[in-house]
Amino acid sequence: MSATSNPVDVHVGNRIRLRRTLLGMSQERLGNALGLTFQQVQKYERGRNRVGASRLYDLSCVLDVPVGFFFAGLPAHVDTTDRPVTDTVDGMAEPEAPTLSSALPTVAQDGLALLSRRETIELVRAYYGIEDSGTRRRVLDLVRSMGASS
Repeated sequence: MSATSNPVDVHVGNRIRLRRTLLGMSQERLGNALGLTFQQVQKYERGRNRVGASRLYDLSCVLDVPVGFFFAGLPAHVDTTDRPVTDTVDGMAEPEAPTLSSALPTVAQDGLALLSRRETIELVRAYYGIEDSGTRRRVLDLVRSMGASS
């Protein structure tokens, strides 16, 4: 196994952690639901271990999201190999495929980082804890007005 994790595995792991945290679920509780240890969940979330198809399906059921959720925000083409650039028949080097970090726009990377912060998750939970939709709308308007630059 290489010293670095596959960018797709890291992305999927980040999405697992995001959803688990949004649900207020511990790694131990998720592991128990899947018949795993919390250490194995931790390895999945860090992208150190690859999540197999059947395990991904189990995760989607336990976390109540479609399987596609784990791939949301992933570029269509990610170079997941560590191959060197090879020459083509006519002697021209092929362009390198984009990596996950270079293919994702900075805004998307920043957005993903913001969504993973505990403060953001707590704010979202508190917001959706407000039962009255009119009050929720007023809170949203208030927060927007506070964040607007003058």
